[in-house]
Amino acid sequence: MKPVNPAGILLASLMLVIVSAEGAHARQDGGPDLSPYGILNNSVANLHVTDEGVWVGPFLNLSTDQGTTWYLPDTDSLFGTPNRLFSIDVEGNVVVAGLGRADNSGGESVQTAAGFLVSEDGGQSFQYRFPQLDDPADDTQVYGVSTLPALPVIVPQQSPPFDVDVDAGTGTIWVAGWASGIRRSDDMGRTWQRVVLPPDDLDRIRPDQPYSFSVEPRRGGNGSLNHMGFSVLVDASGTVWAGTAGGLNRSLDGGQSWDKFKADGTSASLTGDWIISIEEQPSAGIPVVWMATWNTSESGGGTGQFGVTLTRDGGESFEQTLLGERVYDFAFDGPRAWVAGDGGLFFSEDYGRSWNSISDFRDRDNPARRIRDDSDVFSVEYGSGTLWVGTSDGLLRSLDGGVTWTLFRVDVPLSPDSPTGAVPRVDTYAYPNPYSPGADGFIRIKYDAGSASQATVRIFDFGMNPVREIHETSTSGITETLWDGRDDRGVQVANGTYFYEVRSGDERSRGKILVIE
Repeated sequence: MKPVNPAGILLASLMLVIVSAEGAHARQDGGPDLSPYGILNNSVANLHVTDEGVWVGPFLNLSTDQGTTWYLPDTDSLFGTPNRLFSIDVEGNVVVAGLGRADNSGGESVQTAAGFLVSEDGGQSFQYRFPQLDDPADDTQVYGVSTLPALPVIVPQQSPPFDVDVDAGTGTIWVAGWASGIRRSDDMGRTWQRVVLPPDDLDRIRPDQPYSFSVEPRRGGNGSLNHMGFSVLVDASGTVWAGTAGGLNRSLDGGQSWDKFKADGTSASLTGDWIISIEEQPSAGIPVVWMATWNTSESGGGTGQFGVTLTRDGGESFEQTLLGERVYDFAFDGPRAWVAGDGGLFFSEDYGRSWNSISDFRDRDNPARRIRDDSDVFSVEYGSGTLWVGTSDGLLRSLDGGVTWTLFRVDVPLSPDSPTGAVPRVDTYAYPNPYSPGADGFIRIKYDAGSASQATVRIFDFGMNPVREIHETSTSGITETLWDGRDDRGVQVANGTYFYEVRSGDERSRGKILVIE
């Protein structure tokens, strides 16, 4: 149920390693296939935890044993296609995954709807569902006593499923699909119905009142920002919350009547009108509802500011916190709240009244393996005593409330059992490669140090002139050394081809790095 950034930064620009599922190992019991490389992408924008395990995007990997093994979904709608996971929710045995992709056919990347995967057996098997689009003749929408003009959304571009939520009480699937707005399905995604929200110039609508506004997303001078859906939640009390580019919408009657809330510049309103994520924190009474509320213009020219807005009384009043932080996701453990954002992982022990943060993530067993310093924290989930954190540079797990971490990345073996052209038998490799020091921060050089207590990595330019020498101590087994793209004087190297040599005990291994800034 985790949204992604509409600018595409969560999936398109920040993918570090993508590995196809070709050559996956089938389970002997006929269930889902095992992933030969662990998680299949280092940029983890979507997470969902259940009592049975954790689901990880963007390739819908599942682990039921705390990350020791990872499974691939029984579907042909992700692997071998441009499709990626944009959102996910799980309620009981129902798993709903929203799919999208980047469409570059028009010369620029446009996020595009690619349908849904729906499972009714806990993820053992999936059925494909088409995107939530209209027929060209769907140019009117009945809302109570009114028949409203409507713009039929007939193309998948600009309508990816940024968020999905399954109502545990009714089984209704809700989706926030940007240009296609907020929609609902009462038949497991086979058909979809528009949900009418207030237009930009109305703060509430009721089905027994007559209206004449048009149901359409903002395009040029027409349409409404509040008809562009980005997040959706049905909380434990049955209240439906819909986040758009134009505010927060609340329905107390299952999606018929709506009240809209907007930023008004005071501390008692939303911090901003773009509602990126909505999650609930269980409590003894009314759930505490948290929202990632952004400025309506990323350049800073819109209403309000980045931050977090929460309500403890079902929307009767609002509080602001973490002002200035660009936030993506929330998770909860009793009174503790976890918040994922550009500034790191924030946590509060008192329902958001005070905060601490974590931005230095290192693997407990191998501190040399760490999340790079400029990485974004995209997603966070908590369940069964385990905290999971998705970043632009890997997946993290903590069993002690964020004190220590285990780091998971795409694990392409150095010496695979069955080498292929895509995954050959090598002694070392470096990634990401080509490497941009400005965009990537640093490159990882992976090798087997054997039982040596020290390893040395030497980097040379194309003329085999020494550029940098890096020493690693207390190293053994498969490990990684980081290079920040600078020479021994601290000067960033020029674009070009570089060679490296790893010395570990009596072993020597060599590789090549292409630097492109």
